[in-house]
Amino acid sequence: MSVTKIDSVDNFVNFIRSPALTVVHFSAEWAEQCNQVTEVLKELAKLDEVQSSGSKFGLCDAENLSEISLKYKVDSVPTVILFKDGSAVDRVDGADAAQITSKVRANSGVKYLKNAPPQQLLEERLKALINRHNIMVFMKGTKESPRCGFSKTLVQILNGTGVQYETFDILTDEEVRQGLKTYSDWPTYPQLYVKGELIGGLDIVKELQANGELESSLNA
Repeated sequence: MSVTKIDSVDNFVNFIRSPALTVVHFSAEWAEQCNQVTEVLKELAKLDEVQSSGSKFGLCDAENLSEISLKYKVDSVPTVILFKDGSAVDRVDGADAAQITSKVRANSGVKYLKNAPPQQLLEERLKALINRHNIMVFMKGTKESPRCGFSKTLVQILNGTGVQYETFDILTDEEVRQGLKTYSDWPTYPQLYVKGELIGGLDIVKELQANGELESSLNA
């Protein structure tokens, strides 16, 4: 399952008619945060239980389909609206990956990965990895060789602060890659942890940097 591009009003109407959960991301090409939200939805769409629930994910250009945006009061992007039987049942305004994940799970009945390893053993391993260093980044690749644009940007930001940190390459361990999504309730990477506590992904780090709060958060 992937994210379906919705390119007309008729397609939109047909898409949201499903009695199962339908998630529509109102986006714009110029908005960087929209790319991050699309990645969140792609990861959620891969979950076995999301697929078995019949849930669907769509991408709607908020500007090209302004008639739909106006109807559902979408005045900023990214905005994610959840539908059932053609009616909006919930929404998330902004690039809040944790809230999107929580609402998709709540409305589709998904709580855990079907094929996850035994929960207690996996949680112990994840806790140990998260606490391996005061500042830990779980990412695609390493800080010396990032393997996605989001991870590369986060590494550049952290390097600019001069803090000491460690990274874990999720591409080398599928158990960690899948398990950490559920453990942290944050379905995308990179993920930044400080002293065992989740700070967030790239969008949160950028926000902290813009507000002048990043270094204090890293040294908490």
